[in-house]
Amino acid sequence: MTRFRPCIDLHSGQVKQIVGGTLDSTSSALKTNFVSDQPAAHYATLYKDNALEGGHVIMLGPNNDSAAKESLSAWPNGLQVGGGINEKNAARWIEAGASKVIITSFLFPGGQFSQPRLDAVLESLGGDKNKLVIDLSCRRRGQDCWFVAMNKWQTITDMEVNEESIKSLEPFCSEFLIHAADNEGLQQGIDEELVKRLASWCSIPVTYAGGGKTIDDLELVKQLSGGKVDLTIGSALDCFGGTGVKFADCVEWNRKQD
Repeated sequence: MTRFRPCIDLHSGQVKQIVGGTLDSTSSALKTNFVSDQPAAHYATLYKDNALEGGHVIMLGPNNDSAAKESLSAWPNGLQVGGGINEKNAARWIEAGASKVIITSFLFPGGQFSQPRLDAVLESLGGDKNKLVIDLSCRRRGQDCWFVAMNKWQTITDMEVNEESIKSLEPFCSEFLIHAADNEGLQQGIDEELVKRLASWCSIPVTYAGGGKTIDDLELVKQLSGGKVDLTIGSALDCFGGTGVKFADCVEWNRKQD
């Protein structure tokens, strides 16, 4: 059944909400919706206290390791972590308290998908796919066509997000995380067609993020996906300075689903 999944997005060591399409550390065009005066551990504790499982901590660029580790210490085995994960550090993040690690860019050297790299990450985790989430965050290319975007969603890879690619990756992970980067941070609505497609393609858990603006979006995702897709809401949440969605209402939504 569709549930609200929380997030902690880290940029330069701070909890932020960023317009996804502008996330380029070499550019002055970065658009930030919110910069928290609270540490990452504050949000981890908030999620723990409200039993919001399956949330993700995403390190957007460098200088975020300490903040990520603080959040994992606040809720050991309660949060997933992603951003710069590879075969050399994946196991260390699990040891640091992550329930699962999330990988994207490492799988696409030069923008080309690498099965050997995926195999290496899985091997570093002892072959336990239950500890691995594959992030297929994507950008639209043409009508109802999406391609995986890496490097803070700035580089389009050779992998189209479709039934074929989903089925090829499912044997190697326990779930998918998919940001619609063109919708991320805009609070202008979700990519409804992508949500419907994900529900038809995926046979393992999948979390969609991007564009959530009201509590009604949880019901919308539930209807569009038949309850198969979970939703992350970020910038619209009152705990991230938003006005569209009350965090307490998301907590209540999950309780009602249970």
